Amino acid sequence: MSSCSKYSRGRRTRALLGLASAALLSATAVSGAWARDTAKDAEKAATEPPLHMLVSLNEQQIQVYRGLDLIETSPISSGKRGHSTPTGVFSILEKRRKHFSNLYDNAPMPFMQRLTWSGIALHVGRLPGYPASHGCIRMPRPFAKSLYSMTDRGMHVVVTRDPAKPQSVRHSVLPQPFVPETKVASLSSRNIQADSALRGAIQPASLQASLPVAEPENPYFDKPLRMIITPQKAPSRTRVLQRLLNEMGYDAGPVDGIFGRKTRAAVSLYQEGAELPVTGNVTDALVAMIYAEAGYEKPQNAMLRVRRKFRDVYSAPVTLKNIDKDIGTHVYTALDFEKGDQTVDWIAVSAEGDRGGNSKDLLDRVVMPEKVALEISKMLTPGTSLTITDRNFKRNTGLGTDFVVVTR
Repeated sequence: MSSCSKYSRGRRTRALLGLASAALLSATAVSGAWARDTAKDAEKAATEPPLHMLVSLNEQQIQVYRGLDLIETSPISSGKRGHSTPTGVFSILEKRRKHFSNLYDNAPMPFMQRLTWSGIALHVGRLPGYPASHGCIRMPRPFAKSLYSMTDRGMHVVVTRDPAKPQSVRHSVLPQPFVPETKVASLSSRNIQADSALRGAIQPASLQASLPVAEPENPYFDKPLRMIITPQKAPSRTRVLQRLLNEMGYDAGPVDGIFGRKTRAAVSLYQEGAELPVTGNVTDALVAMIYAEAGYEKPQNAMLRVRRKFRDVYSAPVTLKNIDKDIGTHVYTALDFEKGDQTVDWIAVSAEGDRGGNSKDLLDRVVMPEKVALEISKMLTPGTSLTITDRNFKRNTGLGTDFVVVTR
């Protein structure tokens, strides 16, 4: 082979390698640009107002909101008589593009978004213009497909009889982002002597210098909380008295809530020791005296529970004023905010119409201890929701669900 031929082949090889290298660099640049665009899209989605859906059974309509903005509306067909769709507060538990019913002859349910593990879901189906399903919420295919592309597991779906509408709400009881105070670490001579890299690098006058210590960031900032406040059944006054009298040395018998002979005798003995008329009867004044002497404080009458990613993460007692009045079911949702923001706006939706009154007024009845408010603010993330209700949530809430509140 001639040197010219070798030279030509070498030149062609270098040219091909150059083209391959250029193509690789171009592909890398495109890949990097795509990654940056994807990251930007993800960042933008993370800072958008939360998506939530409101379904009106009377109107046979679903409305999709992003924060306070209505972005999609569609007709539906809900459950027919005998298979009516339950009303209440739900969230998307599972998503499947192709799904077939486990209950009704393997019927197709495209773009299925499950609301309960007992068989209620959003999916494509026939819309005759009236309730016709076995409990699910049917939607037209184009809308169901579009909705499927927008939603994530955990997003709220509130089903009501009459139409509901979100409203902006501000109140001191609604959590705000935690703003940490700057902690300071001083450089002592012990710190310097322990670190060889610092010895000789810092002059004695610098020993009094301080360095800010950053607070750890919330590692779950993109995972919204699901919170619920419900009334707690208070222990009976007789049970509390029996327990306190026994602790104070008066034999009130078993703590069974029955005001029997032994409990009456213990009350009489206490009255005698307190130089009160010995009647064996219980009055509000006597109860207050026993509580004070025993150092007993009435327990708070409600409980706050918190879930994240369908798992319990926190609980604490709180107080609801006027506990005997209707509360209704109200859902409050935090809008978007970024790390470092000091405030966040909230929206509210009443899931039971006027029952329990206006959603904003209801917040006046909530008393949250300062310590509890601080813990919640540290965990707060965009899209976090708080449901306040006097309905039972335990029946439909379990592993793999958020707090499910059925109002009918």
